[in-house]
Amino acid sequence: VKYKFKNGKELENLCWAMDMNISDIIFENELKWRNAELIKEGLLNIWNVMDACIENGLSTKGLLNATTRRAKKLAEKIIEMEYSDNNTGLNSINMKGNFSDDWLRCWAVAVNEENAGGNRVVTAPTNGAAGVIPAVIKYYKTGAMGMLYKRGASLSAAEVGCQGEIGVASSMASAALCEVMGGNVFQVTNAAEIAMEHSLGLTCDPVGGYVEIPCIERNAIGASKAVASARMALMGDGKNVVSLDNVIETMRQTGWDMQAKYKETSKGGLAQNVPSC
Repeated sequence: VKYKFKNGKELENLCWAMDMNISDIIFENELKWRNAELIKEGLLNIWNVMDACIENGLSTKGLLNATTRRAKKLAEKIIEMEYSDNNTGLNSINMKGNFSDDWLRCWAVAVNEENAGGNRVVTAPTNGAAGVIPAVIKYYKTGAMGMLYKRGASLSAAEVGCQGEIGVASSMASAALCEVMGGNVFQVTNAAEIAMEHSLGLTCDPVGGYVEIPCIERNAIGASKAVASARMALMGDGKNVVSLDNVIETMRQTGWDMQAKYKETSKGGLAQNVPSC
């Protein structure tokens, strides 16, 4: 490829030296395999599948394996509050007129309910974490970070727990959002670092072995964390005590030290303490 990097520091230095954004670096590298038109067409197709997944999740109700779908009811409730003239319930907490964060979580839930139902989703970076990035993209109306985690640690909950799935998805989404909101390369890597730093140690303990509890809600919280991390990074100057490389290595070490029962086995955590249906 045209621009090579092995870690976050090399990526920062490359962007600084070339006066390019991270997305520009990745786009130039993709040109090795396909032309610009095909790249853009492919990205649009991926987004169309993501968006369709959200819409399908919002329009479907019924039972899953261990829980009940609720994205449709969540959407109906948000719409009801948006058009309500009263100030009761959630509206009383200074929320009236601003429901973007509620939609963000609702969209993430919709995608992962589709995944739990065995329907089509985009692996980003895994199926169990597939709701975070589509929700954040729709909220704004993503690969270098994913490459770094794959190279430096893992994207597998079976290897490092859910920090390798929801944590990485949140980190990727935060970096993407930060860049499109005008962040420089140091703010972007800071956003990615913040999201992962506060996902360290996240276990994978699905109740009943199904990617539903706590996985569906965890995507919603991961999406919220991505937006919050991007906002925090944008308010700073990109200088941080903990680097992206530091947090990736810490995630790897934490995952390796984590007991096997917290790595997608359903033998520990919530899987053992919550009765399965």
